[in-house]
Amino acid sequence: MKYQWVLFDADETLFHFDILSGLTHMFSRYGVTFTQSDFDEYQSVNKPLWVQYQNGEINAQQLQITRFMQWGNKLNVQPKELNEQFLDAMAEICEPLDGALDLVTSLHKRGVKMGIITNGFAQLQEIRLQRTGFKPYFFPVVISELVGVAKPHLDIFNYALTKMNNPDPEKVLMVGDTLESDILGGNNAGFDTCWLNRHHNLETSSGNSKAVNQPLNTKISPTYQVTSLAELLALLSE
Repeated sequence: MKYQWVLFDADETLFHFDILSGLTHMFSRYGVTFTQSDFDEYQSVNKPLWVQYQNGEINAQQLQITRFMQWGNKLNVQPKELNEQFLDAMAEICEPLDGALDLVTSLHKRGVKMGIITNGFAQLQEIRLQRTGFKPYFFPVVISELVGVAKPHLDIFNYALTKMNNPDPEKVLMVGDTLESDILGGNNAGFDTCWLNRHHNLETSSGNSKAVNQPLNTKISPTYQVTSLAELLALLSE
């Protein structure tokens, strides 16, 4: 196999991250029926904050507090408390993506080392890895909140490489579902990259799991793209 290391994003790459279900579960604790309209309004605040976070314009704490300020005022609850309750709810409902366990155990048996680089938050990661049984398979687990920079910033990838004892970047594959953070960051770090495009958001020239020969219209080109983790396992088994 070409790769000695496979690095994964966490949310929507290894694990389901159903924000609506998590928010519905969390707000039910406060007697609130959280509607689709409420969710749309939340995302209108949340999504731009994530862009600012990835661009280094705000830090993790600012993101976590700001996204719940409006609801904190409505419920007379500190935004920080709402954020903690939300992350707890996300941990409770967390499930691995289809094919994740097969992929991880297969790579482990073949001696491939695996790590995680996530822009998610520390409160969720440890609980989730423990509950899913994935914890023994992954080192390092690099969390942007703790490192101080988020993907796609090169520093978080260099930090991971240091923890990995500096393998040859050409022997590393970065897998993620987000072009603007996972794939761009992995490309800039000198890794091959694989875009997990489960929702068929864009089409490449090849339209399959083989190497992408033409740039995506976003100008961010992964080495490979797949639509499932089973497809990724097949690709890595060739």
